Amino acid sequence: MKRLFSRTIRMIIIILFVMASTSYVHIIETKSFSDNTNKNVNLSTMAMKVEELKENDIYSAKDTFTGDLTGYVFNCPLCNGTLGCMRSYDITDGKTTYPDEIYGNVRIVASSKNLPCGSIVRFNNARISSEPVLAIVLDRGVRGNALDLLSENIDYAYMVGRSVITYDVLREGWGK
Repeated sequence: MKRLFSRTIRMIIIILFVMASTSYVHIIETKSFSDNTNKNVNLSTMAMKVEELKENDIYSAKDTFTGDLTGYVFNCPLCNGTLGCMRSYDITDGKTTYPDEIYGNVRIVASSKNLPCGSIVRFNNARISSEPVLAIVLDRGVRGNALDLLSENIDYAYMVGRSVITYDVLREGWGK
């Protein structure tokens, strides 16, 4: 009698388990099979969107500052022909750009220590370019939020002049 009762209880438990599993699977299947095409997910499209967001993120402003923009040349009276952040990078040949791994060929600017070496900034200045200018902080020698654009010659530095700009910091330092 005890054995029969034990078997019956086991059988009831198994039947309940099977019924619960079947209804759970049915719920999942009902949710996953939808004839509404707006709810279908294309995984390759999602992967491309994620990559696009990552690419666009490097151009998102991390911070924004307002300061003076001026121009300078490597051999100005207070300059020694080397960069404060990268002394081995030769600029005495008139080079004013740096090949950044992520942002490509960018202009060189001097900044105060408010911006770490290797920071990438973006600013607009109609005298320099009709497009936004991307620049990397590789030099020091200015105060506050000012930027000093490395120029190929003194005439270009005078053309840059002095103007107040607003600039976005796209990267703080080399790898952030």
